[in-house]
Amino acid sequence: MNAIPQANERDWRTPLELTLLGAIWGCSFLFMRVAVPSFGPFALVEVRLVLGALVLLPFLWRARAQFPPRRWLWLAPIGLVNSALPFVLFAYAAERAPAAIGAICNAMTVLFAALIAFLFFGEKIGVRRAGALLVGFAGVVVLATAKISGLSIGTAVLAGAAASLLYGLGVNLVKRHMTGLPSAAAAAATLSCASLWLLPMALTHLPQGPIPGKAWGAAIALGVVCTGFAFLMFYRLIGRIGPSRASTVTYLVPLFGAAFAWLFLGEPVTLQMLIAGALILGSVAVSQKG
Repeated sequence: MNAIPQANERDWRTPLELTLLGAIWGCSFLFMRVAVPSFGPFALVEVRLVLGALVLLPFLWRARAQFPPRRWLWLAPIGLVNSALPFVLFAYAAERAPAAIGAICNAMTVLFAALIAFLFFGEKIGVRRAGALLVGFAGVVVLATAKISGLSIGTAVLAGAAASLLYGLGVNLVKRHMTGLPSAAAAAATLSCASLWLLPMALTHLPQGPIPGKAWGAAIALGVVCTGFAFLMFYRLIGRIGPSRASTVTYLVPLFGAAFAWLFLGEPVTLQMLIAGALILGSVAVSQKG
């Protein structure tokens, strides 16, 4: 008797949660853009990692028996590759280009994950996915050669693409070395490791002046909401609808990132950005079919 109402509830809840998650992760690029001039990339990312880990630590404590010392031999490098380095690269990009640039580059993660699986882990890529990769890289070239308000954004695009490449590597490492672990607890472990990796750089690159309240608010939202709570939402979605359907949030992040940057920061959305976004998102959509 209760099966139909529950199914109907899931039918409307899933797209709502995917949209909300896309909006939250789209906001992360806005928050980085606001906070990074005051904090600098290293200090900002350290705040983000620590706050995100604190949100998730209760899950790690509850599942601590599943994390013997040998597990940390993989958790530590995964934290570096999947969180510390890409977060810093996206923050670096946010210093030098509109928030939409990082959000668009972030969509390349799906393509890089497929490429790394093919190159290093023996997975088949197929003609369709190989073609999608080429189209996606063409989108990155279009974006890298763009100028916004007369300024070149090539270095920011390269940083965003490198961050997505690291995410793609991280996806493959997580798939092979963290299977069977409680997802929220594993995320807490990798974020904690990432914060330790980055701590020396954060301490040697502390902000030189007072940090405005707006920057503090953006940094706290970035850590608590866009990292801690967003990870919880994402892993809950994976558990309910599977990783393939949950990954469709990738399509929403650039849209929200560009819209929020235009709405709240007045940043332009240029024709080249639209073309690059269409090429990258289109290639991701094609690579995900079947």
